[in-house]
Amino acid sequence: METGFDITAAWALILAVAVYIYVVLDGFDLGIGILYPLFPGKRDRDLLMNTVAPVWDGNETWLVLGGGGLFAAFPLAYAILMPAVYPLVIAMLLGLVFRGVAFEFRWKATGPFSNWLWDTAFFGGSFIAAMSQGMILGAILQGIEIADRSYAGGWWDWLTPFTLLCGAAVVCGYMLLGACWLNIKTSGDVQVEARRLARILGIATVGFIVAVSLWTPFLHPEYLGRWFAWPAIAVTAPVPIAVALLIYALARSLTEGESDWRPFLLVLALFLLCFIGLGISMWPWVIPTQLSIWDAATARKSQIFMLVGVLFILPIILGYTAYAYWVFRGKVDPDEGYH
Repeated sequence: METGFDITAAWALILAVAVYIYVVLDGFDLGIGILYPLFPGKRDRDLLMNTVAPVWDGNETWLVLGGGGLFAAFPLAYAILMPAVYPLVIAMLLGLVFRGVAFEFRWKATGPFSNWLWDTAFFGGSFIAAMSQGMILGAILQGIEIADRSYAGGWWDWLTPFTLLCGAAVVCGYMLLGACWLNIKTSGDVQVEARRLARILGIATVGFIVAVSLWTPFLHPEYLGRWFAWPAIAVTAPVPIAVALLIYALARSLTEGESDWRPFLLVLALFLLCFIGLGISMWPWVIPTQLSIWDAATARKSQIFMLVGVLFILPIILGYTAYAYWVFRGKVDPDEGYH
């Protein structure tokens, strides 16, 4: 029986939520990996890893949900997007694999070379995964060439100045998240250094947000109309205004240092506003200006069948994620770890 409920839009919202949760959860632990070389002492590095040791692998559950959901609910989009960004997806997965292996093997390293090897794998894997994710986002935003419902571009179409800018922006944003997380979970010299880095990275992240925001509307005339033409600008204008207010609040919280949690929560809100801005630019396209979510959706019966499963699984994932963060709450003792 047909109803007025748009299940395709609901699936698009579910995937958007899954991707946002993945970005903010795995973002801070990837950021800690990228910050790793800035803490050269072994004791400090052990502490950094212990701040995310109980939760890092659970955070990646949301990447599986986002990727699997795209394949199941929007198979045509999946079939077109993957060939367009295969090198980036492969690089991201290899980065996550090396990083995950380094997480465990580093604690068993017995010599200078093995220590160097797994430290490098942890940093390199984190950086490559973050850079790849940003470049995938940039490649989708700038558009993908399609012919006869298939990818019609070349192997290197994803490599442009705009995608490199998006990759650098995501790396910087993840480092800011990581520094704010360390501000919550550590104390003493490591916390002081994390707060200092957060102030620098906050300025850099704002610069990247401005650069990407000014470039994106000029990628497609439709983007430009949504952000600068009347009356659409009356709807979109609150987003940059809210971003400016959040940046002011973040600068005050990092300067005054009254709360360990406030900078991290403000950065999460900043990421959410950037995500909303991305949604405003792209809606309802899954591949900008060529393929809408309804064009790419699977059969309605399949969507309903999968939705029942998601409505059962999603609360379980949210539940064990929240439980893990609750159990391992509080500052990490440098003399006690999880390994």
